[in-house]
Amino acid sequence: MPATLGRGSLSLSSIESTLKKAFSVNGAKAVALSINSPGGSPVQSHLIFRRIRQLAQEKKLPVIAYVEDIAASGGYMLACAADEIVADRSSILGSIGVVSATFGLDKAISRLGIDRRVYTAGTRKVTLDPFQPENGEDVEHLKTLQRDIHAFFIELVKERRGARLTGGDELFSGLYWAGERSVSLGLADRISTAHDDLADRFGAKVDIRSFEPGRSGFLRRRLFGGGSGTAASLVDFDEVLAAIEQRTMYSRYGL
Repeated sequence: MPATLGRGSLSLSSIESTLKKAFSVNGAKAVALSINSPGGSPVQSHLIFRRIRQLAQEKKLPVIAYVEDIAASGGYMLACAADEIVADRSSILGSIGVVSATFGLDKAISRLGIDRRVYTAGTRKVTLDPFQPENGEDVEHLKTLQRDIHAFFIELVKERRGARLTGGDELFSGLYWAGERSVSLGLADRISTAHDDLADRFGAKVDIRSFEPGRSGFLRRRLFGGGSGTAASLVDFDEVLAAIEQRTMYSRYGL
């Protein structure tokens, strides 16, 4: 079952039925997760993590995560839902941290003679507005929020990986590592591919059934026929934004 996080893509509501199907196959010996995600919403990552653990305990099935290109940040949280994590030599794992990014545009709009007009009820309703000068109190509030989320992430990883972790505090610095180094640090258990690993574990004739959540394609276009052989193209801009955001997240890891 593939898993990818990003804007408008994977959420618990979009994958709930797929998870149920995967855990309900008669005679199943395990559930395999195919992970390829640079991260996303920490909330959705955790909701999916919890649902996988609930179903694993209910069905009494082991869960194995197979990392493809990347399992970083929220993607690594998803991988931690598995009892074992298997990676390729070139897979990237880790990035156990929290990041927020924006721009400071207040000087730019000032040079252009543009006034920013915001009306609120509540003295802190507008925080970290990129069109206003940075406020130290707002930055500290954000950092406190990040520290809280980071502490929870660290606790989750330690709970799931336990004594297998050997990298110390550096593991939780936000850094990331390739497959073999990830294994030596305890972020993954071994190097292999899904088909090879499942065949080694359950025999060469293992029956692997694939369940994929419904996903639309990159820059999806719906065509409507015209009167004289012409066609009008409607681009789903939410898909465009999702693709741009996903590419930006992957670029953080050099992919």
